[in-house]
Amino acid sequence: MTKEQILQWLQGFAAEIEQNKEYLTQLDAAIGDADHGINMDRGFKKVMSQLATVADQDIGSIFKAVSMTLISSIGGASGPLYGTLFLRASSAVADKQELSEQDMLSLLQAGLDGVVGRGKAQLGDKTMIDVLSPAVAAFKQAVGEGKKMREAMQKAIIAAEQGMKDTIPMLAKKGRASYLGERSVGHQDPGATSSYLMLKCLLNSI
Repeated sequence: MTKEQILQWLQGFAAEIEQNKEYLTQLDAAIGDADHGINMDRGFKKVMSQLATVADQDIGSIFKAVSMTLISSIGGASGPLYGTLFLRASSAVADKQELSEQDMLSLLQAGLDGVVGRGKAQLGDKTMIDVLSPAVAAFKQAVGEGKKMREAMQKAIIAAEQGMKDTIPMLAKKGRASYLGERSVGHQDPGATSSYLMLKCLLNSI
Protein backbone atom coordinates (compact mmCIF):
# COMPACT_ATOMS: atom_id res chain seq x y z
CA MET A 1 0.00 0.00 0.00
CA THR A 2 1.49 3.32 -1.05
CA LYS A 3 1.59 6.56 0.91
CA GLU A 4 -0.82 8.05 -1.64
CA GLN A 5 -3.31 5.28 -0.81
CA ILE A 6 -2.88 6.04 2.90
CA LEU A 7 -3.73 9.70 2.24
CA GLN A 8 -6.74 8.56 0.17
CA TRP A 9 -7.83 6.40 3.10
CA LEU A 10 -7.76 9.32 5.53
CA GLN A 11 -9.61 11.55 3.06
CA GLY A 12 -12.15 8.82 2.39
CA PHE A 13 -12.73 8.23 6.10
CA ALA A 14 -13.22 11.95 6.73
CA ALA A 15 -15.82 12.03 3.93
CA GLU A 16 -17.51 8.88 5.25
CA ILE A 17 -17.72 10.38 8.75
CA GLU A 18 -19.24 13.58 7.37
CA GLN A 19 -21.79 11.56 5.39
CA ASN A 20 -22.69 9.43 8.43
CA LYS A 21 -22.47 12.18 11.05
CA GLU A 22 -26.21 12.18 11.80
CA TYR A 23 -26.40 8.38 11.80
CA LEU A 24 -23.52 8.03 14.27
CA THR A 25 -25.04 10.72 16.46
CA GLN A 26 -28.43 8.94 16.42
CA LEU A 27 -26.73 5.71 17.49
CA ASP A 28 -24.98 7.61 20.28
CA ALA A 29 -28.21 9.34 21.31
CA ALA A 30 -29.65 5.94 22.25
CA ILE A 31 -26.83 4.91 24.59
CA GLY A 32 -24.39 7.82 24.95
CA ASP A 33 -24.02 11.60 24.82
CA ALA A 34 -25.46 12.03 21.29
CA ASP A 35 -22.22 13.58 20.06
CA HIS A 36 -20.12 10.79 18.50
CA GLY A 37 -20.83 11.78 14.89
CA ILE A 38 -20.44 15.49 15.63
CA ASN A 39 -17.15 14.97 17.49
CA MET A 40 -15.67 12.63 14.89
CA ASP A 41 -16.67 14.96 12.06
CA ARG A 42 -15.06 17.93 13.81
CA GLY A 43 -11.87 15.96 14.43
CA PHE A 44 -11.50 14.68 10.89
CA LYS A 45 -12.35 18.06 9.34
CA LYS A 46 -9.41 19.38 11.38
CA VAL A 47 -7.24 16.49 10.12
CA MET A 48 -8.21 17.33 6.54
CA SER A 49 -7.33 21.00 7.03
CA GLN A 50 -3.82 20.02 8.11
CA LEU A 51 -3.15 16.97 5.91
CA ALA A 52 -1.44 18.92 3.12
CA THR A 53 1.23 20.14 5.55
CA VAL A 54 2.38 16.57 6.32
CA ALA A 55 1.56 14.83 3.00
CA ASP A 56 5.22 14.80 1.92
CA GLN A 57 6.36 13.04 5.11
CA ASP A 58 6.60 9.28 5.75
CA ILE A 59 3.50 7.25 6.71
CA GLY A 60 4.46 7.08 10.39
CA SER A 61 4.79 10.86 10.60
CA ILE A 62 1.44 11.35 8.85
CA PHE A 63 -0.26 9.06 11.37
CA LYS A 64 1.41 10.88 14.27
CA ALA A 65 0.08 14.21 13.00
CA VAL A 66 -3.40 12.68 12.65
CA SER A 67 -3.17 11.37 16.21
CA MET A 68 -2.21 14.72 17.73
CA THR A 69 -4.98 16.50 15.83
CA LEU A 70 -7.65 14.01 16.94
CA ILE A 71 -6.57 14.09 20.59
CA SER A 72 -6.69 17.89 20.64
CA SER A 73 -9.92 18.36 18.71
CA ILE A 74 -12.31 15.48 19.57
CA GLY A 75 -14.14 15.55 22.88
CA GLY A 76 -15.27 12.60 24.97
CA ALA A 77 -13.66 9.17 24.76
CA SER A 78 -13.33 9.13 20.96
CA GLY A 79 -10.43 11.60 20.80
CA PRO A 80 -8.11 9.71 23.14
CA LEU A 81 -9.09 6.31 21.70
CA TYR A 82 -8.76 7.16 18.00
CA GLY A 83 -5.78 9.34 18.80
CA THR A 84 -4.05 6.44 20.55
CA LEU A 85 -4.92 4.11 17.67
CA PHE A 86 -3.14 6.35 15.16
CA LEU A 87 -0.28 7.12 17.56
CA ARG A 88 0.52 3.44 18.05
CA ALA A 89 0.09 2.85 14.32
CA SER A 90 2.60 5.64 13.64
CA SER A 91 5.25 3.88 15.74
CA ALA A 92 4.57 0.56 13.99
CA VAL A 93 5.23 2.02 10.53
CA ALA A 94 7.79 4.73 11.36
CA ASP A 95 9.83 5.96 8.34
CA LYS A 96 7.82 3.83 5.87
CA GLN A 97 6.91 5.14 2.41
CA GLU A 98 4.81 2.07 1.56
CA LEU A 99 3.36 -0.87 3.47
CA SER A 100 3.62 -4.61 2.92
CA GLU A 101 0.99 -7.04 4.22
CA GLN A 102 3.16 -7.57 7.29
CA ASP A 103 3.49 -3.82 7.83
CA MET A 104 -0.29 -3.47 7.65
CA LEU A 105 -0.71 -6.25 10.19
CA SER A 106 1.75 -4.48 12.50
CA LEU A 107 -0.15 -1.21 12.02
CA LEU A 108 -3.56 -2.75 12.77
CA GLN A 109 -2.30 -4.78 15.72
CA ALA A 110 -0.54 -1.78 17.25
CA GLY A 111 -3.67 0.34 16.84
CA LEU A 112 -5.83 -2.32 18.48
CA ASP A 113 -3.36 -2.78 21.34
CA GLY A 114 -3.33 0.96 21.89
CA VAL A 115 -7.12 1.19 22.11
CA VAL A 116 -7.25 -1.80 24.49
CA GLY A 117 -4.57 -0.25 26.68
CA ARG A 118 -6.21 3.15 26.73
CA GLY A 119 -9.85 2.14 27.14
CA LYS A 120 -9.35 -1.08 29.12
CA ALA A 121 -12.21 -2.69 27.16
CA GLN A 122 -12.37 -6.33 26.15
CA LEU A 123 -14.16 -8.24 23.42
CA GLY A 124 -17.84 -8.35 24.34
CA ASP A 125 -17.91 -5.03 26.22
CA LYS A 126 -19.87 -3.32 23.38
CA THR A 127 -17.13 -0.98 22.15
CA MET A 128 -14.94 -0.41 19.09
CA ILE A 129 -12.87 -3.41 20.27
CA ASP A 130 -15.73 -5.65 19.09
CA VAL A 131 -14.95 -4.52 15.53
CA LEU A 132 -11.18 -4.02 15.69
CA SER A 133 -10.30 -7.28 17.42
CA PRO A 134 -12.03 -9.73 15.02
CA ALA A 135 -10.90 -7.63 12.04
CA VAL A 136 -7.25 -7.79 13.06
CA ALA A 137 -7.54 -11.52 13.82
CA ALA A 138 -9.06 -12.16 10.37
CA PHE A 139 -6.37 -10.06 8.64
CA LYS A 140 -3.63 -11.88 10.56
CA GLN A 141 -5.01 -15.28 9.60
CA ALA A 142 -5.33 -14.29 5.94
CA VAL A 143 -1.77 -12.94 5.78
CA GLY A 144 -0.57 -16.13 7.49
CA GLU A 145 -2.23 -18.08 4.68
CA GLY A 146 -0.33 -16.04 2.11
CA LYS A 147 -3.22 -13.77 1.04
CA LYS A 148 -2.40 -10.42 -0.55
CA MET A 149 -3.37 -7.08 1.00
CA ARG A 150 -6.74 -6.64 -0.71
CA GLU A 151 -8.01 -10.16 -0.05
CA ALA A 152 -6.77 -10.08 3.55
CA MET A 153 -8.57 -6.77 4.14
CA GLN A 154 -11.75 -8.16 2.57
CA LYS A 155 -11.65 -10.96 5.17
CA ALA A 156 -11.10 -8.34 7.88
CA ILE A 157 -14.11 -6.33 6.69
CA ILE A 158 -16.41 -9.38 6.84
CA ALA A 159 -15.30 -9.95 10.44
CA ALA A 160 -15.61 -6.23 11.25
CA GLU A 161 -19.17 -6.00 9.93
CA GLN A 162 -20.21 -9.05 11.93
CA GLY A 163 -18.51 -7.60 15.01
CA MET A 164 -20.42 -4.34 14.58
CA LYS A 165 -23.77 -6.16 14.30
CA ASP A 166 -22.85 -8.35 17.28
CA THR A 167 -22.79 -5.25 19.51
CA ILE A 168 -26.59 -4.84 19.15
CA PRO A 169 -27.61 -7.55 21.69
CA MET A 170 -24.65 -6.84 24.00
CA LEU A 171 -24.85 -5.27 27.43
CA ALA A 172 -22.50 -2.27 27.54
CA LYS A 173 -19.73 -2.63 30.12
CA LYS A 174 -17.62 0.44 29.30
CA GLY A 175 -18.16 4.15 28.78
CA ARG A 176 -21.33 6.19 29.10
CA ALA A 177 -23.45 3.35 27.67
CA SER A 178 -22.56 1.14 30.65
CA TYR A 179 -24.54 3.48 32.95
CA LEU A 180 -27.73 2.38 31.19
CA GLY A 181 -27.36 -1.27 32.20
CA GLU A 182 -30.01 -3.43 30.49
CA ARG A 183 -31.26 -0.44 28.46
CA SER A 184 -28.03 -0.55 26.44
CA VAL A 185 -29.14 -3.90 24.97
CA GLY A 186 -30.66 -3.69 21.49
CA HIS A 187 -28.60 -0.76 20.23
CA GLN A 188 -25.60 -0.85 17.88
CA ASP A 189 -22.50 0.70 19.41
CA PRO A 190 -21.53 4.01 17.74
CA GLY A 191 -17.77 3.53 18.31
CA ALA A 192 -17.92 0.07 16.78
CA THR A 193 -19.79 1.58 13.84
CA SER A 194 -17.23 4.33 13.18
CA SER A 195 -14.44 1.74 13.48
CA TYR A 196 -16.17 -0.38 10.84
CA LEU A 197 -16.45 2.66 8.56
CA MET A 198 -12.73 3.34 9.08
CA LEU A 199 -11.77 -0.19 8.00
CA LYS A 200 -14.23 -0.13 5.08
CA CYS A 201 -12.54 3.05 3.81
CA LEU A 202 -9.15 1.38 4.22
CA LEU A 203 -10.31 -1.48 1.96
CA ASN A 204 -11.62 1.04 -0.57
CA SER A 205 -8.20 2.71 -0.72
CA ILE A 206 -6.44 -0.63 -1.17
